Amino acid sequence: MPANLTIRSADPELDAWGCARIYAPYVTDTVVSFEADPPSAPEMAQRIGSAIEWLVAVRGEDVVGYAYAVQHRQRAAYRFACDVSVYVHRDSHRSGVGSELYRHLFERLEQRNYRTLCAGITMPNEASEGLHTSLGFTRVGVYQAIGWKFGAWHDTLWMQKHLGGSGPPVGEPG
Repeated sequence: MPANLTIRSADPELDAWGCARIYAPYVTDTVVSFEADPPSAPEMAQRIGSAIEWLVAVRGEDVVGYAYAVQHRQRAAYRFACDVSVYVHRDSHRSGVGSELYRHLFERLEQRNYRTLCAGITMPNEASEGLHTSLGFTRVGVYQAIGWKFGAWHDTLWMQKHLGGSGPPVGEPG
C-alpha cells in the first residue's frame, strides 16, 4: 500500500466534500464522466449512502481517492452484478491509490457474495483501461457514440471481472 495511506468505508457526513472535490474536475474538464454539472457535497453524501460499498483513501486528513460499487441493473437476475468506479485526486495519479482502493473494494464485494463487476470507461482512456486490465478485467464490448459531451460523440468501453469462481452462488448478495 502507498505510504501513509488509509483505506476505509466512506462516511457521508465526513467524506462527501472530499469526494466531490476530487470528482468535479472529471466532470468539468474531461469526458471521463458523462455528467454535465459536478454534484454538490450534499448530493455526493446521498450517493455515498446509497452505494453498495464506497471506500475512501485518506492521507493525513485528506481524501485522495475513492472507489464505489452500485447495482448494475434493477432486474432480479442482475443482483450479483455491480458497476464499479474509482476516482483519484490528480496529485495522486499513478501512485497506487486507485489499485489499492479497488483491491479493498473487490475483497469486500466478494465477501458480500457479488460475482460480476462491470466498469464503463470513456474511450480513449489508456490509463483506466490499463488499471482495469491489470486487476483482471477483460473487454466485453463498446457502446459506440453513446455520450455527447464537449461537442463530440464518445464511445464507452465495457470491461468485466468475475469474483468467486464459476459455480452457483453460495447465497444472496448483500
